[in-house]
Amino acid sequence: MSNNQFLLGYDVGSSSVKVSLLDAEKNKSIGSAYSPKEEMVIDSPEPGWAEQHPDLWWEHLVKATQELITKNLVNVNEIAGIGISYQMHGLVAVDNKKQVVRPSIIWCDSRAAEIGKKAFEEIGPRTCMKRLLNSPGNFTASKLKWVKENEPETFKKIDKIMLPGDYIAMKMTGEITTTQSGLSEGILWDYQSNSAADIVLEHYGFSKDLIPETKTSFSNFGELNGEAAEELGLRKGIPVTYKAGDQPNNAFSLNVIRPGEIATTAGTSGVIYGIADQPSFDAQSRVNTFVHVNHEKTNPSYGVLLCINGTGILYRWIRQNLMNGALSYEEMNNKAMETAIGSDGIVILPFGNGAERILENRNIGSAFLGIDFNRHNSSHLLRAAQEGIVFSMRYGFDIMKNMGVDAKTVKAGHANMFQSPLFREAFVNTTGTVLELYDTDGSVGAARGAGVGAGVYQTTEEAFEGLERLQIIEPDKEKSEEYETAYQRWAEQLEHQLDYFD
Repeated sequence: MSNNQFLLGYDVGSSSVKVSLLDAEKNKSIGSAYSPKEEMVIDSPEPGWAEQHPDLWWEHLVKATQELITKNLVNVNEIAGIGISYQMHGLVAVDNKKQVVRPSIIWCDSRAAEIGKKAFEEIGPRTCMKRLLNSPGNFTASKLKWVKENEPETFKKIDKIMLPGDYIAMKMTGEITTTQSGLSEGILWDYQSNSAADIVLEHYGFSKDLIPETKTSFSNFGELNGEAAEELGLRKGIPVTYKAGDQPNNAFSLNVIRPGEIATTAGTSGVIYGIADQPSFDAQSRVNTFVHVNHEKTNPSYGVLLCINGTGILYRWIRQNLMNGALSYEEMNNKAMETAIGSDGIVILPFGNGAERILENRNIGSAFLGIDFNRHNSSHLLRAAQEGIVFSMRYGFDIMKNMGVDAKTVKAGHANMFQSPLFREAFVNTTGTVLELYDTDGSVGAARGAGVGAGVYQTTEEAFEGLERLQIIEPDKEKSEEYETAYQRWAEQLEHQLDYFD
């Protein structure tokens, strides 16, 4: 690797856009910026809907980039590659002039759940699991079918469909491409043929022309064009050399690329993501299998993903609506620790952000249970929220174990909910795993991915030479027993809610 090379990594989420600058020689992040400073709004025109306009992501990507550039950390002529991580499963549709035809239907939107359920039965559960490893469910392909059925005039305008990261790359380069991993997260990838899923396209009545050129995650997706370079304050010609959904990228950012390794994160949503070299599936599609970023036909790699929609968004909701924004997240974490394990009987179910896959795409809403006005205060609520998030992850982790994904060590970045000591304690003692905490995040991981794609790093191992492990947290026998008791109480309340919903 030559000296004086730097890499840009973007993490385009539904809450904010973050950019990091990586010194490729030292393998260290030297600066970052994000926009907006308060979370982006998710529009919900109807119950269960969730939309954002792609132009909003670009607006904040530009602002974050310009803020980073003003710090004068590096000569922009020394940037060798750009990597993009993005919120998964969103539908972006453009016409033949590359103009967006409607707001993006994003990952936590529930409107297509019944469409996907019907397709699962009509295509056949056995065929879906053998060739797609998933039900079409509430994923990108089913969202496009909703547009076709409900907005036929809009559908007629569509020339290409993309994932959110594909749209950002298009804005940068003018080229429309996608990835194998991206198609798999939209349930548009056939694992048997190792190509776009004709059985889904034909069933939904989609032309294959809607699918962009498909590449691996580490590829040249085009070069920064003059218009984008001027807007961003970067030099023209920087190649975009990496694209991945936020959860595969989070795993990559933690160097989780080998079978048996597991990553976790808890931002707006919460995820446990394990790597396998053999395709596996949950028959009820509560946990989903996708193509991992380092997948090759001769060396397959799959990501088994457990996702809880309502995690950090629950904590944000409490801060904004119950705390009136008066406390910082750190102050909330400290206050939560004033209460003992089990939150004195309060149970919070965090399922208030759309249909939940681990609940078989049921949208049961969140629930606050067991509150006693004479005994409980805000510290009980805050602890119950953190415990409820962890317990929901444990609920899904048990499903993953039945699929053969059962590691004793889990890696996480020191970010979002994992900044909370209480959350880390609850996680290790509820799941029974050792947690390794690292100094990294999605934008830094995207920068490392750009270095691999651009050939700045000759091997993936070289890309992670600077990855710093901050802490190892192990379970405590006594606390594990207390958390297990609290978890069983939580799980019992969940079953009651599911019975009521059904």
